[in-house]
This record gives sequence, C-alpha cells and structure tokens, in this order.
Amino acid sequence: QRIIQLEQQVATLTRLLEVNQTMNAELLSTTPDGDALLSYIMNAAASITDSEAASILLWNKNTRQLYFAATTTESSQALIGKPVPLDSIAGSIFTQKRAQRVDNVEQDPRHYDQVDHEINFVTRSLFGVPLIAKQHAIGVLEVVNKRGAVGTTWSEQDLAYLPLLADEAAVAIEVAELVLQLQKANQEMSELDKLKSDFIAIASHELRTPLGIILGYASFLQDEATDPEYGELAAKVTNSALQLRRIIEDMLNLRYLKQSEAELNREQLPFYELLVDLEADALNLTEANHHTLTVDYPPKTLQLYIDRARISMALNNLMNNAVRFTPSGGTLHVSCQIQSNTEAWIIIRDSGIGIAPEHLEKVFEEFYQVEDHMTRQHGGLGIGLSIAQALVSAHGGRVWAESAGVGQGATFTIALPLAE
Repeated sequence: QRIIQLEQQVATLTRLLEVNQTMNAELLSTTPDGDALLSYIMNAAASITDSEAASILLWNKNTRQLYFAATTTESSQALIGKPVPLDSIAGSIFTQKRAQRVDNVEQDPRHYDQVDHEINFVTRSLFGVPLIAKQHAIGVLEVVNKRGAVGTTWSEQDLAYLPLLADEAAVAIEVAELVLQLQKANQEMSELDKLKSDFIAIASHELRTPLGIILGYASFLQDEATDPEYGELAAKVTNSALQLRRIIEDMLNLRYLKQSEAELNREQLPFYELLVDLEADALNLTEANHHTLTVDYPPKTLQLYIDRARISMALNNLMNNAVRFTPSGGTLHVSCQIQSNTEAWIIIRDSGIGIAPEHLEKVFEEFYQVEDHMTRQHGGLGIGLSIAQALVSAHGGRVWAESAGVGQGATFTIALPLAE
C-alpha cells in the first residue's frame, strides 16, 4: 500500500513539473494566449485532484469584483465574466487569502447556488485556494466535486498539491497579463509612430511648394533691391525660408531612416577629407555667429569606408547643434583620435551652455528638447541628433555626448570603424 502511495505521489509531482514547464513555454512564446493558459491550469487542477470540474476567478481592479475568468464545465461560456459575491465561499477564500475546503456546500450559507441554477450543475463539495502574486490576491483557483463514491473527499495530497499549482498559476497569470499589457502598449506606440510619420510626410509635402515660391520671390527681391533696407528685409526672409527648408529636410530624413529605406553608398575615403568637408560646410555658419572654429586634421594615410554624404550629414547635424547652443563669441574645436587602430573618433567640442547629466542620454531621442518648449531660446525640432545617431549606427559606429554640466560646454563624439 505504501509503495502505491509513493508511486501516486511521484506521478502527481511529475504532473506538476510538466504543468510548470508547459506554462513557462507558453509565457516564453511570442504571443502568449491568456485564455489557453487559464484553460490549461484548470484542466491540470481537475486532473491532479481528480475533480469533476475546476474554475478560475480573477479580481477586476476597476469594478472591484471577483468574476469567472474560466471554467471546465460544459456551459463554461455562460459563466465567463459573471461576478461572484465576496461573501460567497470563493469570495471568502479571496479576501482571507486562505485555502478552504467545504465537503458539503448545501450546509454552508456562503454557497452561491445561483451559478448552479444558471448552468444546470450540482456542486456538492468545493476546495479553493487563493491565487497570490507579489503578496496580493489576484483571484481564486477552485475545484468542485471529488470523483468517487458519495462522500469522497479530497486527500491530504490534494490539499497539499493544489496550493502548489496555484502558486505557479498565479505567477504565470500575472506575467501573461503584463506581457499582454506590454504588447498593447507597443501596438499603440506603433500606431502613434505611424501617425507621426504620416503627418511628417504630408506636412513636408504641403510645405515644400509654397516654401519654394517664397524662396524664389525672396531671392529675386534680394537681387533686384536697390534700397539697402529692402535688400536686408529680403535677406531675412530668405534666411528664414532656408531655415524652414532645413527643418523639412530633417523631418524627411528622419522618416526616411525610420522606414529603413536608407541605402549606403560606401566608398574608400581619406579620413582628413571628411574633416575638410565639415570645416567648409561649417565656416559660414560659425562666422555668422562670431564663433572661433579650429580643426585638428588626422594623417592623410588613414582611410574610412563610408557613405560620404551620410556621414557628412551626421557631422553637420552635430556641428549645427554645437553652433546653436554656443553663445556668440564662443569656441568650437574639432579633433580626431585613433583607438586601437580600429576606430576613428571625430570629436566636436563647444564652449556652449552645456548639458545636465540627466539629459545626456536623452538628447538623441526624437523631438527631445533640453529646454521647455514654452520658454526655450534655441530653435530646432530636436531631431538633428537622432538623425546623426541613426546614420552613424547604420555604418556600425557609435555617437555619444559628454558634458561637465550646465554652462560647461559639451562634447559630441562619433566613432567609426577604420577601413580594413
């Protein structure tokens, strides 16, 4: 007899282990099926305790009700979503967070017999355990009617094993819910991202035509103006229109990169030529803002294998950022380093307003503004650094920001692999 009992215990423990492995496999799947998980837990509970039926009741935080989430009865769909009073047996198990066994429910005033009437089922006995996750009750796992002759009750093994299953089930249910919430949030983010991308495309398209007309007229007036005052006004209009065109181009570049449409036209390029391009592109901008720009060039023998236009765009975005956040009369310095004969570092250092430590990682996020949008003094959409990071990453490189703090200037570094 003792050997038979031991064999039964081993079989039950093996079944519990299988249940645990199956639940973990479901949770690790790309899209865990919450309903399938609940169904599996119920069937396992009924099987392990040799019961006629099983149910899972969960707590709804919004309505503050305990409701049927799943059941193995033939009329299960009729019960799904139905609330159960907290003064019922299941409600008592939930509120007290304590397992309870009732061998004759007819003699228990807490028995909620309306469920039996609705699905034409007869509950004779009930054994339920709370589902507890992170020390909070999230529901109840219950089995009804122990199989066997009339009066058969659950064994000590049943009373020991169902709580073990409930512990595993509570964690699985909680994790599955978190995964589903995360998937929903990701879906909403994807939809929002698409709306943003569509808006950028439409806005850019609609702005380009009138902007072209404005630029054309402003340039014409600037060329034809005989009065210096009119010429100065026309120049201001032209500069403002050019600034708007740069913003539109930035928006289109960001959308282009996000949709993975960018194709790199790599070529072997002397490292120093990249800095020659950068200095030439930045000269007018730095002179207009009365900045002092110095560039330290690398040896002419060093080669990069890059898309010249793309990396130049990334560098120009970093330089424009440095100019924008450096007061008139400030200094900008471009230098380079070779790391371990494998990487070329391009370092752009400014004497500008600096970056607080909590903003250093965030400055590369799309549309991120260090300054409050209502009070900020510096222009831009906050996407230039995002574009630079995307372009550099596409080359297998890295970009990061450093600053000693507000008022201490900032340093941006691009790391690119050297050509083999």
